[in-house]
Amino acid sequence: MPTNEYVEVRNGGYYVAGTRIGLDVVVYDFRRGRSPEAIFEAYPSIGSLAKVYGAITFILEHPAEVEAYLKDQDRIFEQIKAQYPMPQEMIDRFERAKKEAAPGLA
Repeated sequence: MPTNEYVEVRNGGYYVAGTRIGLDVVVYDFRRGRSPEAIFEAYPSIGSLAKVYGAITFILEHPAEVEAYLKDQDRIFEQIKAQYPMPQEMIDRFERAKKEAAPGLA
């Protein structure tokens, strides 16, 4: 997947440039209907509203690549769960949080 001034690759993951905020966080919030302003309010460490809009523009311009990245992230999570079994209670919490973050997508 390409990058731009608002999205960068680090350690195999995609992030809002210059932050620790994963691109997947912005994707799920945006798909859930959260406005760019609300996303920035929730994650002020993004640095500016312009960066939120830039990340959203990136998401909209690369839908297939973003979807492939999200599926890859899900696959990695499944591998980690298999390699390092977690208590069922913790798995249930992760699954609930994922469904709440992106209803209809999990």
